[in-house]
Order: sequence, then C-alpha cells, then structure tokens
Amino acid sequence: MDLLIVDTLEAEVMDWLHARHELLVAPELALDPRAFRDALHDVRATIVPPSVTLDAQALFSAPLLRAVGRVNAGAENIDLDLCARAGIEVVRSFTATARAEAEFMIGAVLHLLRRIPAEGPDSGWVGREIGAATVGLIGMAPAARTTAQMLAGFGSRVVGYDPSVHANDGVWTRWKIQPLGLRELLAQSDAVCVQLNYFSRYRGLLGERLLHSCKPGQVVVSIAHSELFDESALALALSSGRIAAAWFDSMEPGALEADRPLSAVSNLQVTPRLAATTRESRLRSAWAVVKRIDELLTGDPPSSRGFRPTSPGVPLDLAGEPQSR
Repeated sequence: MDLLIVDTLEAEVMDWLHARHELLVAPELALDPRAFRDALHDVRATIVPPSVTLDAQALFSAPLLRAVGRVNAGAENIDLDLCARAGIEVVRSFTATARAEAEFMIGAVLHLLRRIPAEGPDSGWVGREIGAATVGLIGMAPAARTTAQMLAGFGSRVVGYDPSVHANDGVWTRWKIQPLGLRELLAQSDAVCVQLNYFSRYRGLLGERLLHSCKPGQVVVSIAHSELFDESALALALSSGRIAAAWFDSMEPGALEADRPLSAVSNLQVTPRLAATTRESRLRSAWAVVKRIDELLTGDPPSSRGFRPTSPGVPLDLAGEPQSR
C-alpha cells in the first residue's frame, strides 16, 4: 500500500492522489489507535491529523513507512527523534500557513489592545492603537516575516528575538525586524507575538526571571507550544497585571484544570489551534504536503526548496532561508 490517509483532504487533492497512488482512506482510524497501528503495517506513507500520535509504539508497527504528512498544526505528538533514526521524513509545509497565522496574531493583538484599556490623561480609560505600539516577535518562523510586513502598514515598530538566529544575521534586515535580546524585547514591547518552533530545550524559556521584565500592561499572543512558558510564572504575571492579557492558540492538555496555576486566571483567552486553519491555508498546505510525499514515493527529485526534513535539533524557523551559524 502506497499511502494511508487518516486526515480529511480536499476533493481535488484526493482526485490527484487517486490517479497516482494506491490509497487507503480511513479517517475513522484517528479515533482508534490500535486499528491505526495495525493499518500502518504495510504502508509506505501516511497523512495524519493533529489528533493522531506517532510514538514509538506506532512507528514500531510501520516497518515500511518512509514519510509522515501533517497538513495542519505542529508536530508535537510525532516522535521526531525516532523518525529521524528510522529514516522517516516528517512532511509539513512551513510557509503555507504563514499568512493565516500572521492575520490571526495581528487580529488578536488588535482585540486585546482595545479590550484592555490604558489610563488616559483625564483619568479615563481608553484603548490603544497598534500603530503606536512596539510589537515584539519571538521566533523567526515564516509567520514572523508576514506579521512584520503587515505591521509595517500600521506604522508599528517591530522588534524580534530567536535563539537560533544571530543578531548579525542578514534575515533581520531582509525582514525589517530589529533584533533584541529576549529580556530587552519583553521590556520594550507593548505587544508580544510568540511563534517560536518548539524543542525540548526551550521548555520553560519564558519563566519568572524573564516575565518579571515585561513592560507593564503588555499583551501577549502565542501560537506556539505553551510549554515555552513556565505556567506558574505566566499565571503570576497575568494575575499581577504585569501582563494585561494573553491569548494562547495552543495550550497543553490539562493546563487549565482546577489544580493548575492558570485555572483561575481571568485575563487568559485560549482557542483550539485556529491560527493556521483557514480554507486558503489548508488548501495550500495540502497541495504542498501531497506533492512532497508523491516525490518521496515515486523517487522524483524534490522540486520545491520550501521542503526540508523535520529533524530534532535542526532550526526550521526560516523555512528555507540560509541561517548563519
């Protein structure tokens, strides 16, 4: 079997695949992990939704597997280390969702700046404009470039930080973002957008020592893995008003339960991975993923410079742009 499709893809994409490969289309397997593992036994590639986990148990059941496609969301529940050791390429498009994510973050910042007012000279409470704000971007993912371009239209000052990109890297100039240290960025920014690609070494990066430096009244929007934040430090910053409000589009399961620090925080808004999912971005991403998988299955040479294997420890932030080391 060439390809197991557990995700739901657009009709035109499915027609193209049917004409080229032997397919098993079984979206119901997303709800049955044991049946999913059984189905992996004789397939060369699979496309799975964010709800499906590819861990050691699943990959052990897939001796022929050479590619895993993910159309939407990240790869947090895919064992990237084991995939790399087994020679399995994790196929995602790193640019297809950039515009959707940028629009989402800017819309969220606009909403928070108007919803969380500042005190005016007459002691009244008024909203704030994004054009008068300094916006900090944490993580130079493709969405950061598009966000910076859009913010330029508002007249915002845009600053950025990425632990894998040196301050002298030419990408800062190309993307028209002023590089700052992380503490300095947090101290100067009226709004912060977080889209840093997550690796385990970044867990708790944004902890008490740094969040204590946030500019008072700051608003935070994150489409990144929530474990970039230390949840106790985030709860304290929100409860104290150091951070006026935060909007997370991805939150670790259980993080809002009653015994966790964020459970009673009223100025935290959480949405279920809406940033990357638009009709347009999903279609772009689906085409990019299936065409790369087709190249892997047929042995054709890669035709798009937007693809690189997803491997642990390899910075993917710039989606094809060379990075200085």
